[in-house]
Amino acid sequence: MTDQALYKNSFDGCPLTFALTLIGGKWRLPIIWALHKNGPLRYNELKRRIDGITHMMLTQSLKELELYGLIRRRQFMEVPPRVEYSLTANGENLIPALKALADWGKQMKTAIPQDNNLAPEPGEIAGEPLDRTQADGFCDHGKE
Repeated sequence: MTDQALYKNSFDGCPLTFALTLIGGKWRLPIIWALHKNGPLRYNELKRRIDGITHMMLTQSLKELELYGLIRRRQFMEVPPRVEYSLTANGENLIPALKALADWGKQMKTAIPQDNNLAPEPGEIAGEPLDRTQADGFCDHGKE
């Protein structure tokens, strides 16, 4: 039996698992949300809007999101060179699903008792403090 066969499961062909793989990771959602809220952004503008992200992680995440067809990298042939990142149509189509997921999360936050050991503490995800500026408005989308 190969290592690959050991890790196969019934969710491998699931569209939901596939979608979560595309947007999963610590920095992909904040990048997607920052581009949605602000429109096209240059690299350093995007980095300033996502508190705590390193250059290496931003570069890697942008390349992955571009590969997945969720963001567009547009390079302008001018001096000095300029590059802008924006959401593609597929990236924009993701926003209503993210808003629905955030609404569900808000409902679940009130439904699960905060003293339950399974529920993260307010402002904490998987034991890591949540930096509210990192989401750039993602957590308060309902206040628009």
